[in-house]
Amino acid sequence: MRAFSFLTTLAIGGTVGLGLTWFATVSGYGLGAVEAGPWHAWPKSGTEDADPYARASLARAGELPLEQADGLAFIANTDDGGNALDGRCDIRLSGKLPQARFWTLTLTDSRGRLIDNAANRFGFTSAEAVWNGDGTVDIALGPRARSGNWLPTGARDRVVLTLRVYDAPVGIATRTSDAPQMPALVTESCP
Repeated sequence: MRAFSFLTTLAIGGTVGLGLTWFATVSGYGLGAVEAGPWHAWPKSGTEDADPYARASLARAGELPLEQADGLAFIANTDDGGNALDGRCDIRLSGKLPQARFWTLTLTDSRGRLIDNAANRFGFTSAEAVWNGDGTVDIALGPRARSGNWLPTGARDRVVLTLRVYDAPVGIATRTSDAPQMPALVTESCP
């Protein structure tokens, strides 16, 4: 009876431990997230100071993180109102982007895969985007084509935006509680 109790306790402990580890590795890149509205970044995930959860998340996803000196990736899977980014809806990204020499904006599905579309457009770079006169950017995301900066969502139910800023000022990548001003993400209409 004692052996059965020990094996049961071991099985329960192992299941709970593995479950919590799995949860920790799929819900971000470890501790020390920088948040700005719906945008999240993990500045230390690509450094020697990365915590074990960040390392496990990156290994599980097969990703190679940016080093702090190179840049920082901000990820958004909700809009400013906290609603999940729904590719069947019309979504607008607008405003100033963090100061950086270069940036990329990529749209993926919830599993991190590029969304196949007839336009073969999967994102924008700072060199491709049409800028407003005041230094802001305005990008439409949605299933139907639009004039100007438009990213096709393929009418996927969940989409994720990743904004990578390269060669940014040191302060953006080293802050842990204070994030830079990020562009707004607003769901404008939904069918």
